[in-house]
Amino acid sequence: MNNSYERFAYIYDQLMQDVPYDQYLQWIQQNAPSEQYPKLLDIGCGTGTLSLCLHRAGYRVTGIDLSEEMLTVANNRFQEAGVAIPLVAMSMDQLDGFSEIDVACIPIDSINYLHDESAVVETLKRVYGLLRKGGKIFFDVHSLYKMDHIFMNSPFTYDDGDITYVWFTEEGDDNHSVYHQMTFFVKEESGLFERFDEDHFQRTFPVETYVKWLKEIGFTEIIVTADWEESEPTDESERIFIQAIK
Repeated sequence: MNNSYERFAYIYDQLMQDVPYDQYLQWIQQNAPSEQYPKLLDIGCGTGTLSLCLHRAGYRVTGIDLSEEMLTVANNRFQEAGVAIPLVAMSMDQLDGFSEIDVACIPIDSINYLHDESAVVETLKRVYGLLRKGGKIFFDVHSLYKMDHIFMNSPFTYDDGDITYVWFTEEGDDNHSVYHQMTFFVKEESGLFERFDEDHFQRTFPVETYVKWLKEIGFTEIIVTADWEESEPTDESERIFIQAIK
């Protein structure tokens, strides 16, 4: 790993190994099959794992991410797979240049990285604007319980022999927000370990607030589920899934 984006992407993909991308794909497929909803934006696509799954399922995918480094890694992934998926470097609250999109997804708590309420609302407005009538949005967020309780049980540690990390969290200034401070030690070919640090901030809102924003923007038929299941959220649900129609 000779440069920063390769190093970060390697860590990112390792840490995301437990994410059930197949279930995320199934969620979208069941509610917006590619035969009827072919044009899809993967917003916050990261290193492109879900984008590739969606492409193989028949969607015409465009991947969007703020990080050009992550998009470079995604492009390398697609080239190795022998597929062509357009990629655009763009902040989700500045989405522009798309129209008549059938599906927009913002997966794996990506929208929680927006710091301000206004940025979340602007993102949802811009998604509404680029969807065709009858188009659908799919996104997931951390629950209040995960933000306020589970994340506060740090430090968290991980060690598989090649990657070791220590992950500290601290309550943010805003309600239901958290600062993540992670120190990684990554084994190199020499056998030595390279250290680097990652700092992130995430913020979430009550389910009722997301639903309120969606309704005010004009979305309808809003469905809320939790934890990769078709059941309604409980007080101890960790991940909230939301879909709606323009």
